[in-house]
Amino acid sequence: MEETSPLVSPLQDSTDCSFCHSEASSPRGGFRANATPGSVVRVSAGSPGNDRERQPLLDRSRGTSQYHRNEFPDDPEFREIVRRAEKAIEEEIFPERIYQGSSGSYFVKDSQGKIIGVFKPKNEEPYGQLNPKWTKWLQKLCCPCCFGRDCLVLNQGYLSEVGASLVDQKLGLNVVPKTKVVYLASETFNYNAIDRVKSRGKRLALEKVPKVGQCFHRIGLPPKVGSFQLFVEGYKDADYWLRRFEADPLPPKTNRQLQLKFERLVVLDYIIRNTDRGNDNWLIKYDYPMDTGGIFVSKQQQHMIGMVKDPIIKIAAIDNGLAFPLKHPDSWRAYPFYWAWLPQAKVPFSQEIRDLVLPKLSDPNFIRDLEEDLYELFKRDPGFDRGQFHKQLSVMRGQILNLCQALKEAKMPFQLVQMPPVIVETARAPQRANESYTQSFQSRKPFFTWW
Repeated sequence: MEETSPLVSPLQDSTDCSFCHSEASSPRGGFRANATPGSVVRVSAGSPGNDRERQPLLDRSRGTSQYHRNEFPDDPEFREIVRRAEKAIEEEIFPERIYQGSSGSYFVKDSQGKIIGVFKPKNEEPYGQLNPKWTKWLQKLCCPCCFGRDCLVLNQGYLSEVGASLVDQKLGLNVVPKTKVVYLASETFNYNAIDRVKSRGKRLALEKVPKVGQCFHRIGLPPKVGSFQLFVEGYKDADYWLRRFEADPLPPKTNRQLQLKFERLVVLDYIIRNTDRGNDNWLIKYDYPMDTGGIFVSKQQQHMIGMVKDPIIKIAAIDNGLAFPLKHPDSWRAYPFYWAWLPQAKVPFSQEIRDLVLPKLSDPNFIRDLEEDLYELFKRDPGFDRGQFHKQLSVMRGQILNLCQALKEAKMPFQLVQMPPVIVETARAPQRANESYTQSFQSRKPFFTWW
């Protein structure tokens, strides 16, 4: 990426910097006083902010028990849900580990034990140091050549989850449950032995010698950064409902709803180039027109009991942590979109989806704003690499270019995924007045191709 790119702040070039959560930076890279908690600035490596152990987490000025970094001034509803999760953890209602998947993820509950979100810590991802899934550790140890995906940036899955939610909101697709970066600490998370021993020692010191214990800046386990996605109720795996609909077809109007929602999923997955979209990690909610106790009702039964209203169908695109690649898959596996084999993928894009996304994707200003928003998100990671992010944007631009062409020509999703992979790189003149794009096609294909 050129040094003059608007996505790059001149302050990012310093190599002796680290992240601190005490002041906020403006979207353009400048700093402002009286910033809100939870924002990010760069500080010198020699400052006290570089030492996590000495970084105060107790706000003594207000007398609160915990320093909150989970501030969302623009989304008070989401902030309230996170507060409920923090309160439940304080009441020892801990998150519950999800045993499916290849990384550490947790169902987060409120004080009543109700699931309100899914938390995925950064350091428990497949390549994370504290991944609790021993099968993935064994696979990485015994067969490293077949572990991971070389087209993805390591340990950025939590940002990929949040980035998918950001793209979803910008385009108005409304298929991704709201997801944001959150800090949480819980006994049920996977910590190393040193952190647990230090936590027990501090608690013991606070109990036996209160004057000494009060000198500690943090009592308890260190918070983990990760993605927090709101939990959706009443949804089941898409594979479950698709099989039911195949045995008992939906009414035309309801089937139309499913098709329109499916197209939104296609648009999202294609733009972010999701490399892990099977029929088991997107969900369908089938709302019946009357209370049937959750039992599937066939069309014949609907007519018999007098159901005159059509059911309502909703889609939730979850598990977006393996998206935003820095190159198109070109090694062993192709990582296809498994929805491309569904009957819904053999229907041309509707006028509704074209009217929804095509004006935005055809607007250079919208694309530039989207890139800047993604930059503000991804730069929060301590391992953020400007060059890798530039490659991620190049892949995304190429996906958007193909998608716009497919929408204009009213192609089918099945035809969209067969279009040649494109990379669109950008260069900006020093005066920032002229911007040029370079389009290139990827000729190398994965060893195990799917076409």
